[in-house]
Amino acid sequence: MKFEIIKDGKATILKLHGRKLDSTVAPELKAEFLLLCKPKNAAKLIIDLKEVQFCDSSGLSALLIADRTMRQHGGTVHLVHVHDKVMDLMRITQLDRMFTINKKVDDALKA
Repeated sequence: MKFEIIKDGKATILKLHGRKLDSTVAPELKAEFLLLCKPKNAAKLIIDLKEVQFCDSSGLSALLIADRTMRQHGGTVHLVHVHDKVMDLMRITQLDRMFTINKKVDDALKA
């Protein structure tokens, strides 16, 4: 999966470029999350899911690794631009209660 990383002092923004967040891309994404979520990096990780239209359990697992790692270091994860189908899956799995979900990157930066 292609992605773009933008560092903004207080936050790191990870823009995912691809339609699917599934088992074909989850291992690469998990490895990237482990690098981005180190204590010396920003206290807030914003994951921009604007292009992601499908997510499976492997994709959710990658997001959970990012969340767990950030929490261990006192940081937070914010999801933005969550597609309706992905949001439905998050509601079914009740992960919508765990993640902070914002409509826009600017909202996540202000939160």
